Amino acid sequence: MFESLVSAIESVVNAINGMLWGSVLIYVLVAAGVLFTFRLGFIQFRLFGHGAKLVLKGREKVDGISSFQVFCTSMAARVGTGNMAGVAVAITVGGAGAIFWMWLIALLGMATAFVESTLAQVYKVKDSEGQFRGGPAYYMEKGLGKRWMGTLFSILLIIAFGFAFNAAQANTITDALNNAFGFDKTIVGIIIVLASAYIICGGLKKVARASELIVPVMAVAYLGIALVVLVLNIDQVPAALSLIVKSAFGWEEAAGGAMGAMMAGIARGLFSNEAGMGSAANIAASATPNPNHPASQGFVQMIGVFVDTIVICTASAAIILLSGVLDNPGDQKGIGLLQLALTNELGGWSAYFISFAILLFCFSSIIANYSYAESNILFLTKSKKVLFIFRGAVLGMVMAGSVASLQLVWNFADLSMGFMALVNIAAIVMLSKVAFAVIKDYERQLKAGQTPTFDAKQFPEINGIETSEWSGEKAAKSKG
Repeated sequence: MFESLVSAIESVVNAINGMLWGSVLIYVLVAAGVLFTFRLGFIQFRLFGHGAKLVLKGREKVDGISSFQVFCTSMAARVGTGNMAGVAVAITVGGAGAIFWMWLIALLGMATAFVESTLAQVYKVKDSEGQFRGGPAYYMEKGLGKRWMGTLFSILLIIAFGFAFNAAQANTITDALNNAFGFDKTIVGIIIVLASAYIICGGLKKVARASELIVPVMAVAYLGIALVVLVLNIDQVPAALSLIVKSAFGWEEAAGGAMGAMMAGIARGLFSNEAGMGSAANIAASATPNPNHPASQGFVQMIGVFVDTIVICTASAAIILLSGVLDNPGDQKGIGLLQLALTNELGGWSAYFISFAILLFCFSSIIANYSYAESNILFLTKSKKVLFIFRGAVLGMVMAGSVASLQLVWNFADLSMGFMALVNIAAIVMLSKVAFAVIKDYERQLKAGQTPTFDAKQFPEINGIETSEWSGEKAAKSKG
């Protein structure tokens, strides 16, 4: 009876997910990306260099959490096994052409990420400990006057990022270490829980500091391995690029054909970089931006989308396509295909490297996902007791995920994330005039050779801004 009920629920959830991720979300998020790209005058291309400079400049010490720490935390959540296994699945399903469409959706998504992160900064608030908080729930309440909408978004994000995704990340770690080294899943799970508890119970600042240490290491190590494979097969790069383009438009026979490549690539890109989902905006609001203007954090998160998809996902694609593993993949797919590719190119030791990469990618995702959820718990209630109980529940889900595969939980996470994205897109479209005005203000000052600062009093038409946090006097003082 119970098994039949679970099976029925799973069938319904899978059907809805298929509709959401197979068509609705793709059209909605692509349309949003196109809208914001044109309305902002292709800002992701025009001012890409400026955005990259702001990421590096964000390392400067500030009161609170720096832009670079926030960049690393958002990358910790974005970059996970999906950047490895997900890319392999996209290629298996849609052929090499899926990579082209993955690139395209990332380039469009950079504009969407810019808008949602700018809005998160505009409507940020300070909590009882003096830490900035914000994100979609906050701009839905303050900017749109719709607390019910913010509450709905918060609940959906907490389900997906606070519980389900963290259980899945823990499960991936224990599986990888068990398969590679024979480590007991329960023991590994306990270690993950203790390490997670140490960081998340230290609050947002400790999460940011940990991310600042872990993310650069994991990114450089993984990109270094991909670079070795690239150098070993440098003569095959032109052919691989040609295959990607030809397969994308159906000019060459490939798995899934042109339409299959398009759907697989777009879905993979959207799921990986999270542009428009409203997730990264939660941590974007926590930054003390440099320069002190909401749009500066928009630039930083725009670069985050680029690094996630154009850089890291492409590294995974390069390893697979250049290794020749697609000529004889056997029954391998997902992470197994990537492991086979690396083993063929670099030898058996690379399987251990993948396990190490998975450990870093997934653990950093756990603590970053928690930080997203924490901001939304504090939106719903300021109770310290509730926050304490929530932390315990998150750690409990991490332990449960470590020892058992919770496929239904993962499917619910996809469902929650899908509806979360729809709610967020509706909000940022309704608030787009605010975002455009703020971004235009930044560009005006930049063109005048000034260091952009934001004075909310100059925008009396914008409701809900905490003017105490965005005053010209305060901005000038912080620069001095």
